Amino acid sequence: MKILLTFVWIIYMFYITKDSLHMLQQNLYDDDFRYFKWLNKNFTRLMLSFALSQVFLIFFILFINKGIIIDILFLIIYLLLIVRSFGISYKVVVKKPLVVTARIKRLLLTIFILILLMIFFGLKLNINYYIILSFIGYFMYYISLIAVKINIPVEKCVFLSFKRKAMNKLKNMPNLDVVGITGSYGKTSSKNILTEILSVKYNTIPTPKNLNTPYGLIMTINNDLDKFDEIFIAEMGAYKIGEIQELCDLVHPKYGILTRIGKAHMELFGSQENIQKGKFELIESLPSDGVGILNKDDPLQVNYNLKNNVKILWIGIDNDADYKATNIKVKNTGTTFDLIIKGDKTKYSFETKLLGYANIYNILAAIALGHYLKIDISKLQRAVKSVKPVEHRLEIKYNGDIYYIDDAYNSNPIGSSMALDVLDMMPGKKIIVTPGMIELGSIEDEENTKFGEHIAEVCDEVILIGKEQTKAIYAGLKNKKYDEKHIHILDEVIDAFPLVNKLKGRETYVLLENDLPDLFR
Repeated sequence: MKILLTFVWIIYMFYITKDSLHMLQQNLYDDDFRYFKWLNKNFTRLMLSFALSQVFLIFFILFINKGIIIDILFLIIYLLLIVRSFGISYKVVVKKPLVVTARIKRLLLTIFILILLMIFFGLKLNINYYIILSFIGYFMYYISLIAVKINIPVEKCVFLSFKRKAMNKLKNMPNLDVVGITGSYGKTSSKNILTEILSVKYNTIPTPKNLNTPYGLIMTINNDLDKFDEIFIAEMGAYKIGEIQELCDLVHPKYGILTRIGKAHMELFGSQENIQKGKFELIESLPSDGVGILNKDDPLQVNYNLKNNVKILWIGIDNDADYKATNIKVKNTGTTFDLIIKGDKTKYSFETKLLGYANIYNILAAIALGHYLKIDISKLQRAVKSVKPVEHRLEIKYNGDIYYIDDAYNSNPIGSSMALDVLDMMPGKKIIVTPGMIELGSIEDEENTKFGEHIAEVCDEVILIGKEQTKAIYAGLKNKKYDEKHIHILDEVIDAFPLVNKLKGRETYVLLENDLPDLFR
């Protein structure tokens, strides 16, 4: 019987260990205590619901120690926990699934050793076997955190080894030019657009997906970069001052693109000024013969006192710039605009499948660098027309009579506002599905309230994910006297899609404006 019960317990442990590792990976393995903060935020869901069953079980073990009764109780409780875990994993929408990397495998080994040690010493101390298993199951999320801390020296050695290899490889490629891309949002979209445009003339390799950390750049250099590559495009993410500089010291970019400076990750950076300084580390690390591309419509870029004399190319829509987009027209099939280049009297027409002003800025940045690198305008026009939408970034998807505008990656004040502007341009019924914005620190409620006010001006129906998380959005809707009948509050994103089908009109546009819903469970 004990073997059967242990097997059932192992099945449950599989679910919670996988979940803890997934959350560790998404929270950068507790860098800046991100995972620990996530644990505190989710304490009730993770611990209290489990605690009642464990207290009940331990009470029976200690005071009504009838062997078969304990066996049956243990079996029933853990079967129910397995069903609950399976139900949660089925309902949760995950955009960034767990990636079983070498680091995850090392963590699993450490966790396994910790569990064996706890069982061994628990039995040595004559603690009831079922109490030991229950203790391990209850504290699994914290055991995973302990394993991360134990592995820190190992991970540092592994990182330094791979870093040296990457830096040596770059030294042996003197003809390779590096483009760095950073900003509060739009980095991945800008990188993908730039890759497609520069590839019409150069052998270009970008960091894959959203791998924008030192590990991501090192992996790309060591595994993907080869002697035929001419341009390496490095997406650079940061959560605090100094992290962009660390990436620049690794790859030494000659060209730099700064998308927009917003309020994303305000909680981690500490202030808008710190975000501004952190992002400009890219431009200020460029060599004297390099080129920085900045946005003339972003006051935080225009007003920054640049500390080096690197050549700057300005892009813009609302203000005069070296590369300016005018006559912008958006429809559900894409966007058209005219390009004006300073010093050139010709007006050039461009067409793209992408939606929104944010993507126009990204295209302008790619055109500016491509033009500087001597790519013909006609080739730039063809490249822009062929650029594909980036997954989860204002990507339009068709489902019968419903058009989904998928902007479900890393929502922030400027990006979410632009996404609403795109939705507002569409005909038919307009619906939004969102849990709001996170990691904005002390301004989070204020920005989500403004978001709610903007939603009220655009949307016919509002679907909010998470009652607590969306209180500020709800307040913004009420500020605009939005009809409560058209506000729908759900616990899980997956439940929104059946509701959309009930709410749809003859032609319906649904904006999915989410920020990693798996972090809101």
